[in-house]
Amino acid sequence: MRQGNVTERKAGPPEVGVSVIIFALAPSPQAPQNAKDQRDELWIPLVRRVREPYKGMWALPGGDVQAGRSLESSAYDALESTTNLRPGYLEQLYTFGDPGRSGSGLPMVSIVYWALIGSTEADDLQGGENVQWFAESALPSLAFDHSVIVHYALDRLRSKLSYPDVASKLVGPRFTLRRLHDVYEAIAGRRFDLGNFRRKMLASGQLEETGRSWRKVGIARLPSIALCLAWSSEAARCGSHGARRLVFRHQVTMAVKTMGFRVETMMRFRR
Repeated sequence: MRQGNVTERKAGPPEVGVSVIIFALAPSPQAPQNAKDQRDELWIPLVRRVREPYKGMWALPGGDVQAGRSLESSAYDALESTTNLRPGYLEQLYTFGDPGRSGSGLPMVSIVYWALIGSTEADDLQGGENVQWFAESALPSLAFDHSVIVHYALDRLRSKLSYPDVASKLVGPRFTLRRLHDVYEAIAGRRFDLGNFRRKMLASGQLEETGRSWRKVGIARLPSIALCLAWSSEAARCGSHGARRLVFRHQVTMAVKTMGFRVETMMRFRR
């Protein structure tokens, strides 16, 4: 930090720092945990400020540019020192330098980096002391102009939605079309018809099959007790031979209704 009184520092060159915005995918906090059609949402790690200005408010991870360190290295340093996150890559987003952005009247420039990370890198969105993950739909008031930065980053992300490398950062190297559909919805912040999405992506030429399949077996709700009793009464009236046939038929019906199988082809983006 530069020395001198406030007037001298206001008249001097701006302080230069770095800020980092990280996007990860996780279930939306607005949906019940046991929801059948649970949706994912973008989440962002924020740091609670422990000094003025804006003491006690949430802000993006950041810090000063250190002598002898590149901008990217300074961004990694700031991120690790506050959140323990170290993404596989950081991309420079934009430089913010509005004269009134510091809140104290002192000139300040922030060079902002951003990254998309998978759920494994996010460590299940675990926070720490003065660090917490927030869903995009539930962001608190932010210090400085960090709300502007978040909205700028979201706009940039959504403008790149059709780029394969953007979605692959969140969806992973192999995925089903249903999972890719969910990722696109989370990034765009709106719904897409699944059937139309499948047809569009398959026709785009961006995807190829991996030769692997994803299988899911689900247990649906069992038939009611009243229905089972009705089956037993029906079987009793049919006699021994008819009862066996009827019970067998109902057993097959129960198996079909209570077991749900879904097999989907695993896909990947063409290299």
